[in-house]
Amino acid sequence: MQYEILSASAEHTRAIGVQLGRLLRAGDVVAFSGDLGAGKTCCIQGIASGLGIADGLTVTSPTYTLIHEYQGNVPMYHFDVYRLVNDDDLYDLGYEEYFYGTGVTLIEWADRIQSFLPDDHLALAFHVQDDGVRTIQFQATGTRWEDVAQAFAHEQTPRS
Repeated sequence: MQYEILSASAEHTRAIGVQLGRLLRAGDVVAFSGDLGAGKTCCIQGIASGLGIADGLTVTSPTYTLIHEYQGNVPMYHFDVYRLVNDDDLYDLGYEEYFYGTGVTLIEWADRIQSFLPDDHLALAFHVQDDGVRTIQFQATGTRWEDVAQAFAHEQTPRS
């Protein structure tokens, strides 16, 4: 299932993340890709709030450390794989414990590690249009993600 949302502001992108975060559960993997500055981290901040992480705004991209862990209703593991030098870096992190573990795993620049992603995951692609509006494309794979995407689409209200 594919679904697309337009976001005209950081607040809307964050609100989209909050809605999505409320639908996520332990073991879920969400793969983020897209333009630099398109709102990936902003959306992840919203997801953190939706997962009950005390202050989602303190969530930052782990560009140099590759992973940040946060405690909420379920653990949240936030990867940024932009600076991975090679596959060994991912193995050294013990990625499988996160991807197939008991928390929610969010991966920025996931297109760089496509072959490592679980078969069942939600892919979010962010793009900035010429007018500054962000396009967020949801690509659901597997029954779990189709259910999440449908629930999300049902909850989503139009914004101007």
